[in-house]
Amino acid sequence: MDSVGNVVIIATRNQGKVREFAQWFMDRGIDVRSLADYDQLPEIVEDGETFAANALIKAQIIADHLQLPVLADDSGLCVDRLGSDPGVYSARYAGEHASDAENNAKLLRELAEIGATAPSEAGAEEPALLSAAHFVCALALVDPLRGVQLEAEGTCSGYIIAAERGAGGFGYDPLFYMPEHGRTMAELPLTLKNEISHRANALKRFFDLY
Repeated sequence: MDSVGNVVIIATRNQGKVREFAQWFMDRGIDVRSLADYDQLPEIVEDGETFAANALIKAQIIADHLQLPVLADDSGLCVDRLGSDPGVYSARYAGEHASDAENNAKLLRELAEIGATAPSEAGAEEPALLSAAHFVCALALVDPLRGVQLEAEGTCSGYIIAAERGAGGFGYDPLFYMPEHGRTMAELPLTLKNEISHRANALKRFFDLY
């Protein structure tokens, strides 16, 4: 039986996300598990209109079922020249079960269709910046053991480039370029990513409340 205060369930099967969350919680002596550790979980329909609404939906459903503290996130990419798309549809931009590669390919197609080929102003060795963009991460914790509900949100700003760079990260990370670091999110070491990412910024705010 899990004891109060030493475990949190991360409401995802995405092992990239689990690794990022684990470092924050394990440093505080809290065991991290994921949905992959449990069988016969209820279906989750993410039909909220905002990242925050979807995070709370996931956390509430899983916490009610397991009667354990559950932290859920809903995160995604908002691209300025696409009117903030893909937004809450980031994970399924190219279809309900789309891969990261398929979502990235659709993003570049959509930008190409509107002529987003603006050159970089940073120099010839810098990649072309197609559009300003930002990642958003909304967190929601539902803890039925303590009767606690917490929410926090963080962002990270950058630009979309025309070709993937870097083998790290996941999702849109290889296309998300940060001029101040001269690298995409997928090229950053995990230690640096955990300091500056949208998820890191949301977790910093979360742990101010936790």
